[in-house]
Amino acid sequence: MKLQVTQENLAKALNNVAKVAMSSKNPLPILNNVLLKTIDNRLSLSATNLEIAITEKIGSKVHATGAITVPARLMQEYVTSLPSGVLDLELEEHKLHISTEQYQSTINGVIADEFPIVPEISDGVKWTIPAKEVKGLAQVVFAASGDETRPVLTGVFLQTTNGNLYAAATDSYRLAERKLIKTNQKIALLVPATALQELIRILPEQTEEVEVFADSQQVLFKAKDVELVTRLIDATYPDYKKLIPSKFSTTATLDRDEFMAITKVSSLFARESAGSITVKADQEDGKISIASIATQLGENTSTATAKVEGGGEVTLNSRYLIDALNALNVKQVTFSFSGKLEPCVLTSSEAPDHTYLIMPLKS
Repeated sequence: MKLQVTQENLAKALNNVAKVAMSSKNPLPILNNVLLKTIDNRLSLSATNLEIAITEKIGSKVHATGAITVPARLMQEYVTSLPSGVLDLELEEHKLHISTEQYQSTINGVIADEFPIVPEISDGVKWTIPAKEVKGLAQVVFAASGDETRPVLTGVFLQTTNGNLYAAATDSYRLAERKLIKTNQKIALLVPATALQELIRILPEQTEEVEVFADSQQVLFKAKDVELVTRLIDATYPDYKKLIPSKFSTTATLDRDEFMAITKVSSLFARESAGSITVKADQEDGKISIASIATQLGENTSTATAKVEGGGEVTLNSRYLIDALNALNVKQVTFSFSGKLEPCVLTSSEAPDHTYLIMPLKS
């Protein structure tokens, strides 16, 4: 293998790909490497942890074809440290020589035959989704659980209902749902949240559409020269739509930034009580207030003007409310609930495709 490639392109591709190889969970030493391979006068870079595989192709001037795997962390950090310009890569036996006018280095590699084959998807469903909707999955992914003992809740559920594709995630204490696109295809995929986080991270700028290919075991996302394939979670997702109330005894509509501000201030006094805050809506005063108590430090009550219908109070985890407010990039939000034990829902008329549900705490 002998080729030339720009430092900028190689560094960017390594930043996208190498993170998967640098996972502490990798069960095999070869998985700490990145695969470099020439394909059709281009350089392909691949990495996998057996759950997620990322491949990116970049332009190069290939003089001789070949393939090798090299330590991902060293390769990524070294190339990133080099000045911009053209890099010469040449493989001799299992040693990759990287040189510029000022730098000459040799990285010991492992033959490509030992690298796991990145799986291909031949049958299944195929569709395209606007890149902006893929990036919008960040407004859902955060609600997935990180508890590996309950794998079904570590995924994001993509499902079509009534001609619309929805994405939903829950950790059983909160729920985030977003309507993505209209489609007549029947889709029901439970995608690891970690894979979608990686997809959002590596999605090329100025990408307009992402192609999606899925079968019963895995799903492939393809955007320009970047591909990500991941195993699906083999589990039945809970029927979360039954959890979302359709009627409420209390609703409060207010400025999103003001709601965020009083929630953050109250959360400072809620650290002793695992983030517990009490939200109170008062129709007569036209205000929503949040109270929190820190036994050793003091207490706080913050208020904001709101259009309130009904009235009452509910105790929540402040972090869950802050996360939901962060996900809504709007001016006005509506906070709805019914008593102290029923789920609370955060929505906005400016973003009708978004729904956030938070389970109350027992006060």
